[in-house]
Amino acid sequence: MDPRRVYLVQTDTTVGFLSQDKAKLNTIKGRNPNQPCLKSVSTCKELQRHARVPHSFKKRVRYAKKTTFLFPNGEALRLVAPGEHARFLEAFGWMYSTSANPTGRGFDLAFAKENADVVVENQGGFFEAPPSRLFQLGRIRARRKR
Repeated sequence: MDPRRVYLVQTDTTVGFLSQDKAKLNTIKGRNPNQPCLKSVSTCKELQRHARVPHSFKKRVRYAKKTTFLFPNGEALRLVAPGEHARFLEAFGWMYSTSANPTGRGFDLAFAKENADVVVENQGGFFEAPPSRLFQLGRIRARRKR
């Protein structure tokens, strides 16, 4: 499996594109190629390689479900709960993740399959669900952004 390819995957929240090539994901979605993307990780050890979790939020980050955190270093990271999506991520360590739709529009399966290099579909098929919650972490405060 090549981490630079774009994978169409059912995440634990919605259908998403995953890749370690951020510019490729942003181009597919019609965004600025340098726009930041969220990174999905499957383990706490991998999360620690990308950002330092403020001491007061360690338990909150570890046990959060369907939640993305913006860390003080500017990284947006999501620790994925154990399951099929986490097992897929383990093969790569981490991947950039974004919803499988053009910016500002809803999910379209034909668009998603056309723009993905590899389609990874499980028995449940693809389904759209609400996006993850989003919190910005400071040293002592967390602010809900979404």
